[in-house]
Amino acid sequence: MSIMSLSAIELGKKIREREIGVAEAVGEALAAIKAKDKALGSFVTVDREGAMERAGEVQRQIDMGELTGPLAGVPMAVKDNLCTRGMRTTCGSRMLSDFKPVYTAEAVRNLERAGAILLGKTNMDEFAMGSTTETSAYGATKNPWDLSRVPGGSSGGSCAAVAAEECSFALGSDTGGSIRQPAAFCGVTGLKPTYGTVSRYGLVAYASSLDAVGPVARNVADCAAVLEAIASHDKKDSTSVRREDCCFTEALRDDVKGMCIGIPRDYLAAGVDEAVRVAVFDAAGALEKKGAHIEEFDLGLTEYAVPAYYVIACAEAGSNLARFDGVRYGHRAKEYDGFHDMYKKSRAEGFGAEVKRRILLGSFVLSSGYYDAYYLKALRARTLIRQAFDRAFARYDVLLAPGAPSTAPRLGEALKDPVQMYQGDVCTVAVNLAGLPALSLPCGRDENGLPIGLQLIADCFEEKKLIRTAYAFEQTRDYERCPFAVHPERRT
Repeated sequence: MSIMSLSAIELGKKIREREIGVAEAVGEALAAIKAKDKALGSFVTVDREGAMERAGEVQRQIDMGELTGPLAGVPMAVKDNLCTRGMRTTCGSRMLSDFKPVYTAEAVRNLERAGAILLGKTNMDEFAMGSTTETSAYGATKNPWDLSRVPGGSSGGSCAAVAAEECSFALGSDTGGSIRQPAAFCGVTGLKPTYGTVSRYGLVAYASSLDAVGPVARNVADCAAVLEAIASHDKKDSTSVRREDCCFTEALRDDVKGMCIGIPRDYLAAGVDEAVRVAVFDAAGALEKKGAHIEEFDLGLTEYAVPAYYVIACAEAGSNLARFDGVRYGHRAKEYDGFHDMYKKSRAEGFGAEVKRRILLGSFVLSSGYYDAYYLKALRARTLIRQAFDRAFARYDVLLAPGAPSTAPRLGEALKDPVQMYQGDVCTVAVNLAGLPALSLPCGRDENGLPIGLQLIADCFEEKKLIRTAYAFEQTRDYERCPFAVHPERRT
């Protein structure tokens, strides 16, 4: 068994017990990236020298007893919209192709304090706007289960890197399912925490009221350990929440007896693949055998989730991306006639088609005469969706749904029809509108051998219920290694 086939917690344990050296683990990860990433395209930036230098520092701290946590010495990657001091942070855009921040995102700093080793930055849809990781200015990332298919998005690079065993775990960001959907497509586990649990300081904003930073890993235990490390109150983030109990690994118990789990019929209606539907109900049956009570119910209002999400997200994106003007930093056009021409040409050249589309939509819904008709209605719909979840959680401990309505589509298919791509977010966006925690983990494969993801949703600040339920289900099946991770020379 190779070092990179170990889970993050298993590798951390072997490092603490001196069975594996930190430099050895990091070297193995860098070798995996070198062997696999030309075909996969998971990484935008790899910091080989910095990672090996950091490995030596962490090894000394472990030897001196200063670092004793489960992630000390474990190699990680982070999505390229999380700032890293002195390391390029592109957001998958030409606009920030040479941007090197002067500070590091708080979530990344927390992991560095825990002793994790940063390998580099993973590919993503441009400014996190997309569901396939094909809108990146640095080329599309491929799904390691089938290189002719997408890994999902926008955190597709992080999920593909974990599935291909190029790193032990990664960070992603989730605005409308951008951790959970690619985790489902790539057969890994992704967790979106309650809004405010993890600091957004250093996360380049897409939609500030929806964005959340979360972990991607091989299993539930790794996700719990990473979330425990990155969850913290941060005075630099005005939306950061002070939580008294962030010991999420305490919830890793194989026990769901007496739990009441609801299955919203809305998420399994028309448009969901039959293989996905069967896998979700099989997962429900497995939890029922362990003592959980399973019940189907009507959540309601889900038909309004996608339009409300895109109105609100695009409105906030139009505001957040106004700072990229070619004046202070970012791409600037080489030829222009005056300030206004420079501004227009820089943004026209720097942004891709999907980003422009969402900025235009956001500007439209906020414009005079349309603000009340669209934006205010979307805010009202958001409140009603939150109330629908409140009613559901008055009755159920956890909700169970698909991580995505289908398995991974082929490269290029989703980009042909952007509206159809947006509809693919129907299973995930409502969670962000309500600020809830949710987790996606593998629950089977379809007739093509592609992973199917199971999504679990809990009420605000109930990550422990989420982790407990997911861990119990995970014990019913073995983790399936991606064939590309084992034999990268073979092209699926």
